Amino acid sequence: MTSLVALSSGAALAADGPQATRGVIKLAPDAALDADTRFQRLANDYIEALWRLDPDAAIGAGRYEFAAELPAPDRAMRARSLSFASDWLKRFETVDAKALSAASRTDLGQLLNKLRSDRFQLTELREYEWNPSFLNIAGPIDYILATDYAPLPVRLKTISARLAQVPAYYRAGAALLKQPTLEHTQLAIDQAPGVLSVLDEVVKAAQGPDAASLTAAERKQLADRIAAAKVAVEGYRTQLQQLLADGKATDKTTSKARSFRLGKALYEQKFGYDIQSVHSAEQMYQRALKAREALLTQMAQISDQLWTQTMGDAPKPEDRFARIGAVIGKLSEQHVKREDFVKEIRAQIPQLERWITEHDLLTQDASKPLIVRETPVYQRGVAGAGIEAPGPYRPQDRTYYNVTPLDDLTPEQAESSLREYNRWILQILNIHEAVPGHYTQLVHANKSPSLVKTLFGNGAMVEGWAVYGERMMLESGYGANAPEMWLMWGKWNLRSVTNTILDYNVHVLGMTEAQALDLLQRQAFQTEREAREKWRRVQLTSVQLTSYFSGYSDIMELRDQRKQALGKDFQLKAFHEQFLSYGNAPVSVISELMSQPAAKAAP
Repeated sequence: MTSLVALSSGAALAADGPQATRGVIKLAPDAALDADTRFQRLANDYIEALWRLDPDAAIGAGRYEFAAELPAPDRAMRARSLSFASDWLKRFETVDAKALSAASRTDLGQLLNKLRSDRFQLTELREYEWNPSFLNIAGPIDYILATDYAPLPVRLKTISARLAQVPAYYRAGAALLKQPTLEHTQLAIDQAPGVLSVLDEVVKAAQGPDAASLTAAERKQLADRIAAAKVAVEGYRTQLQQLLADGKATDKTTSKARSFRLGKALYEQKFGYDIQSVHSAEQMYQRALKAREALLTQMAQISDQLWTQTMGDAPKPEDRFARIGAVIGKLSEQHVKREDFVKEIRAQIPQLERWITEHDLLTQDASKPLIVRETPVYQRGVAGAGIEAPGPYRPQDRTYYNVTPLDDLTPEQAESSLREYNRWILQILNIHEAVPGHYTQLVHANKSPSLVKTLFGNGAMVEGWAVYGERMMLESGYGANAPEMWLMWGKWNLRSVTNTILDYNVHVLGMTEAQALDLLQRQAFQTEREAREKWRRVQLTSVQLTSYFSGYSDIMELRDQRKQALGKDFQLKAFHEQFLSYGNAPVSVISELMSQPAAKAAP
């Protein structure tokens, strides 16, 4: 998860934590000073205006001045958002990039990309018309309730004010729906109980001792608004259930439901804005196909090496998929017990942290502990594990590693998931999500002087770093260089490569469910449950699945370039810390900054 964060100044900033100089590039008094200062002030003005326009985004960034507001997402609001993006885009397009320092110039690039992406989302993609899960009040309420930015009674009053606007919020959003996809409609229906559970948490908080200072009138008002909000959520769910029934009741030629597939034109545009690669989506797809072949060749060699000790006297299949799959299948029998799944993840985090320290791979921050918890109910339904980190406005807040427990699965489903996250891959998962992956990277990102890059971060860099971290750990000797660990890393890395192949195939080339499951299970060695979850995910998201391979390959290329440029002076830890010091910038931007002389490359 990429945390929202922004540049800010003045009294509001002082109240929220960072100093007013945060995000302003400190330069020597030369000709570039005035241009940089003017640009940073313009960026600051934009972000402060954005928080006023979009209180939900402000909450995600750790800014709560506007948290009591819940704008109705009606046509007028969409028009205001488009006008806002267009007006600010014009202002930033007039900035002379050549007059800026490297750091400010790359900040400008991120802002231009964000605004152009916003305009594309509002005018062409228009997801608010076909994705009913866009309407969800739970996240911001959960943030307000869980973040100690003010005493609980104050936060409950803020939630109460927000809840008063919930009925209008759902009415406005529902009115804009046009041919919603069946898949996103079902997702929104499935998430409704989780939304209701968050409202129940508000009830519990209001009844606790920390809320004792609320007056009787305030308690009644809050209770009434919670009740009305629940009615609105239930009403929206009922409306969606009818839309779902109508969509399923018609054939494909007359269906009232839109296809979840984006198609080539929309996909290429979204890929360009989201990934910010020098390659097109189609080119990245072709690169992934080549990487897949190299991985399979390596995995076949390791499987041959392990065949006798894992399979005994069993005849070795000529088909490499069958051969690799057999060895992986046998090794996957080694996994934790179902009831120990979350417990084992919790136990592995300090082990990974010790390895990083002992092998001098990266500096860690002991003041930012990672809390492993079961995924809140309202967030479940897309990914099984992920990091939820605070924005840099409130870096002192908790960082969570959300893990969805296996409690609700049948024995067969649970066994499938446990085999997927077996003895070796569970460790790789924790490397990816936690240490030195997402958690470690986001802690560093929140220290970046460039809040523009941290706020409008590049998903391919974030995911690419997590994938890179897996390989970097094994290169350092983690797992004792065991062939079993390298085979399972190959399987896991093949996921990243296959994600790109799957996403492009499904959204552009029309891959069917049967073809997707064959790609994932037989050709990428995933269990049936994992494959079906990925099929669900590719129907609900687009482009994001390509970010893993894209970012990873770019980081590996950059590391090779730095090794060549620095020769014997190259130090892995220094590379890691400089790379992470720039915040969530695209790898291409980081590459430009790292190639600058030290003074000019400062983040």
